[in-house]
Amino acid sequence: MRQERNNIFLGVDWLLVILYVVLVGFGWMNIYAASISNESLPLINLSTKYGKQLLFICLSIPLIIFALFFNSKFYERFASILYLISLVFLIGLFFFGKKINGATSWYDFGGIGLQPSEFVKAFTALAVAKLLSDRNYNFKLVKNQIKAFLIILFPAFLIALQPDMGSVLIYMAFFFVFNREGLTVYYILLGFITVVLFICVIYFGKFWVLGVSYGLISAYFIYVIYRNPQFLRFNWQKIIGVFLIVGLFIFSANYAYNHVLSVHQKDRFDILLGLKTDNKGIGYNSHQSELTISSGGFFGKGFLQGDRTQGHFVPEQHTDYIFSTVGEEWGFLGSSLVIILFIVMLLRIIYLSETHTNKFGRIYGYGVASILFFHILVNIGMVIGLFPTVGVPLPFFSYGGSSLWGFTILLFIFIRLDAHKKYDL
Repeated sequence: MRQERNNIFLGVDWLLVILYVVLVGFGWMNIYAASISNESLPLINLSTKYGKQLLFICLSIPLIIFALFFNSKFYERFASILYLISLVFLIGLFFFGKKINGATSWYDFGGIGLQPSEFVKAFTALAVAKLLSDRNYNFKLVKNQIKAFLIILFPAFLIALQPDMGSVLIYMAFFFVFNREGLTVYYILLGFITVVLFICVIYFGKFWVLGVSYGLISAYFIYVIYRNPQFLRFNWQKIIGVFLIVGLFIFSANYAYNHVLSVHQKDRFDILLGLKTDNKGIGYNSHQSELTISSGGFFGKGFLQGDRTQGHFVPEQHTDYIFSTVGEEWGFLGSSLVIILFIVMLLRIIYLSETHTNKFGRIYGYGVASILFFHILVNIGMVIGLFPTVGVPLPFFSYGGSSLWGFTILLFIFIRLDAHKKYDL
């Protein structure tokens, strides 16, 4: 029994490991295609993007072993401490961080950059799992809901100050976790309505949205009062409150769009909504990405045969726009296969989470699935022009050591917790 417990690979879900290896390997192939030059260079060459990524992949192996080395009780016991340490690293950026592309999101260690926000997601998921798995925790109580919200608010706030709004968006994924653990779906619905109202304010203007919103709300309350005349008598304060909150939000959204968002952020929304066309300026990346994907057709042009990829038409194609390489060289068929692999991984994580004997492991598993889902959704939506351009990498595909290592730790902590079900009891 002692030998079994000393074997860190015992109980590991090999399907998730295989999916990880396939996605990382295929991701590297696309980074190679997007960054290769006409000059003949060896694969292991740290002056190239693909050479550095290969080094990052090799360094992921000791990270995997490290994540599997600790048993599940360690992660459960020290979840809060790991979370607090990660917040300290985020705060440290404002004193020791390096500004790149207008954001102070990196530590520079002798030319090697490290982005703490990529790792904080895993430790936030652990902290959320720790809180929600407490025996005395009741999610129906408002004070307990506030505690859960604060856990995701602290890192999101610190990341927003860098500023890195793309990474902030990912923390919305935790509302799926909260919903699974008993939080009413109305919170998610409220978030969806908020986004729709914000977009409508940008597209149609505040007064048009205000009029339509008040009309729909009035029609709803008239119907409710018609069905139950006593509703008005006991709920008139709530009715007035709804009108005030909706009106306040619409005017606040209009103010935020015109006075809080930076010019390039406003331009991205305008281009996305068709209010402005700028294929040579702020919209250049998205436009070139869409052209590159569409040029691949159904079967693609073949590995290293993408003329737009080889011509480097898409800036930074090896990072956030890596999926455009997949679209051109592997076509609709290859792109669909990548998405299917991601879906299989997500479904596998959810399935294993639901079979967990430990509530902590189940909640963390849903955190992993939600974070990966948001990254995949936002990144691919951005690359094909459905979402505005934000700095959200595609898991296991996009170039970067911090991104790859962050997702590796996130996934393999779950794999370790899953192995707990049989061998760490």
